[in-house]
Amino acid sequence: MLAVLDDTALDSGPHKGAATERLCVVERTVKPVDELIRFVVGPDGSVVPDVKRNLPGRGLWVTATRAALETAIRRKLFAKGFKREVRAGADLGEVTDRLLERAALDSLSIAGKAGSVTTGFTKVEAALNRDNPVGLLHASDGSEDGLRKLKALLRRNEDGEGPEIPVIRSFSGAQLDLALGRSNVIHAALLAGPASQGFLTRCLRMMRFRTGDTEKPGLKRAQD
Repeated sequence: MLAVLDDTALDSGPHKGAATERLCVVERTVKPVDELIRFVVGPDGSVVPDVKRNLPGRGLWVTATRAALETAIRRKLFAKGFKREVRAGADLGEVTDRLLERAALDSLSIAGKAGSVTTGFTKVEAALNRDNPVGLLHASDGSEDGLRKLKALLRRNEDGEGPEIPVIRSFSGAQLDLALGRSNVIHAALLAGPASQGFLTRCLRMMRFRTGDTEKPGLKRAQD
């Protein structure tokens, strides 16, 4: 941990090595980069969220919650950190949220193409009985009846043993359809694999930003 504010802990660009920790300009504490969001200055002087951490230029890092970002905007910490006039618009929170959501859905699409996503009530039911999925998705605008049945099956299968499987309800049916290239997606199961883990990581990050909850940010367990 760094005891004092040091510009080298902020950011020297995405090509300066794979740093695992950075300094949050709001809390002035060093955190793992997975708990932070990087921001850079665009060509027009506006602050831009770099959720994939690959944009060029010096970056500033903010704890990945909406509240922390709003504090950075209110206290004009971007101008102070970048040491220049920048524009951090009132819609920066919404822009960041949309980019985090897009990153999660892109990861879901990759998982689908990798064969790591099963859709449809019957297939999801079979996967819960046979394949030990790592996550369950349910469209936010889907019927509650099917979800209740799947969660009951999930509870029986877990039986207090092994890791709890998250039930994700963050996306509409239309978003799931588009991400997976299928129609009428209401239920889906994530099968074990790197692509599914990538999606879960990005989904968790999105929900942390929205809720500020660092423990279980919107990934509801079967018993909830």
